[in-house]
Amino acid sequence: MARDPRAWLDPDAAPWASIVGERARRASAALAGAPLTPPADVPAALAAAARLFDAGLFFEVHELLEPHWRRAHDAATRESLQGLIQIAVAWQHLANGNVAGARSLLGEGGARLHGRELDGIALDAFARAALETVHALPRATPPAFPRRPR
Repeated sequence: MARDPRAWLDPDAAPWASIVGERARRASAALAGAPLTPPADVPAALAAAARLFDAGLFFEVHELLEPHWRRAHDAATRESLQGLIQIAVAWQHLANGNVAGARSLLGEGGARLHGRELDGIALDAFARAALETVHALPRATPPAFPRRPR
């Protein structure tokens, strides 16, 4: 694939080429060494989501986790994935200057994750960090995405 996004973007999207190219480079770096296919299961999706989140690619986290949220059969998994998605989208809202939207989704996502665990990953500390961040907006920084203990 060409390095210059203008070579593969639709002509109507050409004004966005530098932004798209920069995000593509960050995603490529964050997922270096990961399989090229979409994560087939929740554990693989969570690992990829952590790498994207920590690279500041919050919209991409939403896109990655949403299919797993839609397919989740049990309520606890759906609720946990929805909370993670809401927190990622909150940070995207903040990046776009929508402080009210960020505040709302950090609160909702944090509340959903409170006391939860997903696939062996404790989510409570991430939930607390999201809720604490609400009071520091707009000058807050995202916490690290929760990961499986090593």
